[in-house]
Amino acid sequence: MNPATALATVLIDELVRCGLTDAVLAPGSRSAPLALALAGEPRVRLHVRVDERSASFLALGLAARSGRPVALVCTSGTAAANFHPAVIEAHESGVPLVVLTADRPPELRGTGANQTIDQVKLYGSAVRFYTEIGVPEDRPGQVAYWRSLACRAYGRAEGPDSGPVHLNVAFREPLIPDGDGSWCEPLGGDVNGPWTKHRTAPPSAALHIPPTRRGVLVVGDGAVNVRRYVAAAGMAGWPVLSEPNGGGRYGDHAISAYHFLLGVPEFAEAYRPDVVVTLGRPGLSRPLLSWLKRAEEHIVVSPSLARWPDPTRSATQVAQAVEIPVVSGADNWLNGWRRADLSARAAMDAILDASDAVTEPRLARDLVDVLPKNSLLLAGSSMPIRDLDQVMRPRRGVRVLANRGASGIDGLVSTAIGAGLAHNGPSFALLGDLAFLHDQNGLIIGPREERPDLCLVVVNNDGGGIFSLLPQARLPEPFERVFGTPHGMDLSAVAAASRTPYTVLDSITDLPKAIMGEGVRIVEARTDRTANATLHAELREAAHTAVRERLAR
Repeated sequence: MNPATALATVLIDELVRCGLTDAVLAPGSRSAPLALALAGEPRVRLHVRVDERSASFLALGLAARSGRPVALVCTSGTAAANFHPAVIEAHESGVPLVVLTADRPPELRGTGANQTIDQVKLYGSAVRFYTEIGVPEDRPGQVAYWRSLACRAYGRAEGPDSGPVHLNVAFREPLIPDGDGSWCEPLGGDVNGPWTKHRTAPPSAALHIPPTRRGVLVVGDGAVNVRRYVAAAGMAGWPVLSEPNGGGRYGDHAISAYHFLLGVPEFAEAYRPDVVVTLGRPGLSRPLLSWLKRAEEHIVVSPSLARWPDPTRSATQVAQAVEIPVVSGADNWLNGWRRADLSARAAMDAILDASDAVTEPRLARDLVDVLPKNSLLLAGSSMPIRDLDQVMRPRRGVRVLANRGASGIDGLVSTAIGAGLAHNGPSFALLGDLAFLHDQNGLIIGPREERPDLCLVVVNNDGGGIFSLLPQARLPEPFERVFGTPHGMDLSAVAAASRTPYTVLDSITDLPKAIMGEGVRIVEARTDRTANATLHAELREAAHTAVRERLAR
């Protein structure tokens, strides 16, 4: 057996023994040993994509939804560079990826050899672990090295501080099997599982909080053990302020209009808590972040103390686990939050329900309401996730994901497809037109590749709608060209190019019917950026007025 085939066979086998179930491959020549090892491995579900950028975000979506490391493979050169945005997102979001980049051997580097770049530590500090696997040689000791290295990489990707790892794999020719199965030592691994078994120690003793009614649980992106903490907050009489992708916006204690409540200075001052416990990383609502800065006691829960989220620099304590004590007595604190929330919600709903026209906030609100139970919803990083944060009503049975680590709009179609492939149920995505066009290559799926049950709902306002809500909108002539960026694209033609079923949403009342179907499909919702900015201002004013009136009673 030639060394390239031996290394690839052993490496993939050991990753599977560690728990690998999915791999994404972008084809190339230098990566042939890895591609052939994966294609011949029945224990792995292999996904092939022609575009490395799309492939990397597909792997990101698979890993984000499944919570398990996914292997990502490419050839040498700029193919590996195209993985970088997804690697950064995985790093910031804590998504486990095992990135395997094929490379030329050392004697070809720095010589002008074709398709050869410097791939050593290509992703810099955006990986949890990096190693250069030496060119394989037919000598004793290689198998133990390869298998132990695969275990180390998989374990580092898996956690507790999960994230991407990078193995740069150099191959000399020949790159395909030569028909000779002999090797200087047995290639097999441990019959009982991984070569090296790793165990994660349980968190240290939980931090115990003194009993208090005036507490708040905040749930942001990347939160873990959410149900446990939401249940504890309920027993303590605390309101729960959860971002849609935090996973805690359900039940009687969920305050869904917190963005507007905390935007009223009188309310924010009257409802200053004794303690705030934060899970994950909140980052959607500026009023919430400003309010967190004023909390006297702000406890951040982070599974790994190597990296903890604290965007406001207001954390007074960081702990791997927290015990929220049960508190008995009057619940005026929680009822005050609830009454204000209901008032703000009623004021906003009245405006949204006044017309059946398709508007961005109502589309976001109604889409979550009509999704079937056990649905997955991936939200775009710009306006869609913010619209959900402001108007999504509490409900169970929907899992919301978003690429919020780096907040980029790239790769979202591919991320949604990957997440849909890992989800056991119907999947949906709410994306802006620029995000959709930015990753239209995600719709290129080969005839032999698995396709998810995924409906892509695309808000088309012909440009970057979020900028119409920012100070840039007050600028004169340059705004439309450098911020609004109208594209004039026909989304039906984009859908036709990939033979993706497509429909236009003419009325918001048609939404339940429009999103139903099978396979990958597109629903276009056409809106106007200027009208959208006006509607958002009306919603904010109505909600703030309702909260002030409630406080005055």
